Formats: sequence, C-alpha cells, structure tokens
Amino acid sequence: AASVFPPQKPKSELVRTSLRLLTSSAYRLQSECRKALPAEPSPAPDIQLVTQQVIQCAYDIAKAAKQLVTITTKENNN
Repeated sequence: AASVFPPQKPKSELVRTSLRLLTSSAYRLQSECRKALPAEPSPAPDIQLVTQQVIQCAYDIAKAAKQLVTITTKENNN
C-alpha cells in the first residue's frame, strides 16, 4: 500500500499514521504466521492464541487500508 503513494513523505499526519499502522500490522502478521509453522524441534505453538493474533493483525490492516482510502478519496474530491 505504501507504494500507492509518491516517494516523498506524505503531508497528512493521518496518512502517515495509517501507513505506520498498515506497515506495523503487516510485520506483526508475518511474525504471527511464522509462529504457526515452527521448526521441527520447537514445541507446538498455541494455535488458538496465534489465530487470535492473526485475526487482530488482519483487522488492523483492513482498518488502516480503509483509513487510507477515506483520506485519499476526500483529498481527491477537494
């Protein structure tokens, strides 16, 4: 999603905040998914906890994406 915006720093604090949430949530999602596929000698992960974390990350990603769409739609209509 960050590639949708020009390389320069976004002027809007709301855009920067949404991009930070989107990026951090994506990193968290990647980390949680790795926990679900542990190396052989590792103990089995708590799948219920990992699933809850993945759902929360996905929700945060969707929330940030919605914020970005709302902000850019408003800016384009002005």
